[in-house]
Amino acid sequence: MPGKTPEIKHLIDQLISIPSISCTSPDIDQGNRAVIELLANWFGDLGFQCVIQEVDIDKNKANLIATLGTGSNGLVLAGHTDTVPCDENRWRFNPFRLTEKDNRFYGLGSSDMKSFFAVITEAVKRLKTEDVDLKSLKQPLIILATADEETSMSGAKAIAKHADSLGLNQTRYAVIGEPTGMQPVHMHKGMMMEAVQLTGQAGHSSNPVLGKNALEAMHRVITELLSWRRELQDKYNNPLFEVPVPTMNLGRIHGGDNPNRICGSCELQLDIRPLPGMKVSDLRAEMQQRLKHVLHDTGIEYKHVPLFEGIDAMETEQNSVLVKLAEKMTETQSRAVAFCTEAPYYKTMGLEAIIMGPGNIQQAHQPNEYIETRILEPAVDIIRHLIVHYCF
Repeated sequence: MPGKTPEIKHLIDQLISIPSISCTSPDIDQGNRAVIELLANWFGDLGFQCVIQEVDIDKNKANLIATLGTGSNGLVLAGHTDTVPCDENRWRFNPFRLTEKDNRFYGLGSSDMKSFFAVITEAVKRLKTEDVDLKSLKQPLIILATADEETSMSGAKAIAKHADSLGLNQTRYAVIGEPTGMQPVHMHKGMMMEAVQLTGQAGHSSNPVLGKNALEAMHRVITELLSWRRELQDKYNNPLFEVPVPTMNLGRIHGGDNPNRICGSCELQLDIRPLPGMKVSDLRAEMQQRLKHVLHDTGIEYKHVPLFEGIDAMETEQNSVLVKLAEKMTETQSRAVAFCTEAPYYKTMGLEAIIMGPGNIQQAHQPNEYIETRILEPAVDIIRHLIVHYCF
């Protein structure tokens, strides 16, 4: 139905045209409130009951919970409304306006993941044009649009914390529309980012006894971390992942201020991607225990700072009803991916969850981000069928 594409284009353009960048730097960070209000207008016009949940005290960041129908089961369609920052000098097109070229829609968030909300909107509108009575739902359809997925995941946390009062205890299935090319994903790795901070004592480099070298102590830390990484990779292995073992990346280190001074402080930042079955809290506790032990005789002060609360890996049984239905509808086999999503928060609410949305993860966080137009019509059709299956 190529005639429907211009409508999708108009919807995606409106979403992209509202900047909603999330960033750990306050100078770059923006709110998503305008995107949430736009979506509330769209779904409100379609008959949904819309609740805007404040996420920050400045009321600049918010979630949308849009509900249609009631019941003891139902379907959640979920996604985030924020994007990563972008360097406009590296873009060929305006990142905040949709540009159509070579059967692609370019724009920041086109793939990750504003287009998913346009797909949902079009799917619901199409049901109305087919004379489906949206008031006759046997089970609820709930749309969740969140803030800050790209940084703290504070939006998904707030929804999970207040799930009962938001009526989300009446749903059973969730589809998170991250870019997978509409191939269902039933499993992904977790993520934790940590800082190890060591404080010693500075002094003149001509006499080592005048200080306590934090940089040399960090050498012990790195040696212990790499040894622990080998142990984890020997213990845990899942061949469903492209990288079948948990990973640990030592990403940033900084220490000292001059070569002729004993290094008084040093910080290492690292990233760990655990497999399903590995808990972030357990890993963090083990890391702290091991590093305290390896530094016990150094006189160095050790501090462990989580840079991000962390998110556990997610797994939904491949033989589950939702996974099998998605595989049948898409004529593809579900898979495992390394990137993280908000799915674990929805799992804590008792929802059976998969990740499946238009777009390609290869385009996420890239200059000249785009979504291929050919995927949009099949995506609308699949989402429409899911709504009919679970809600009617």
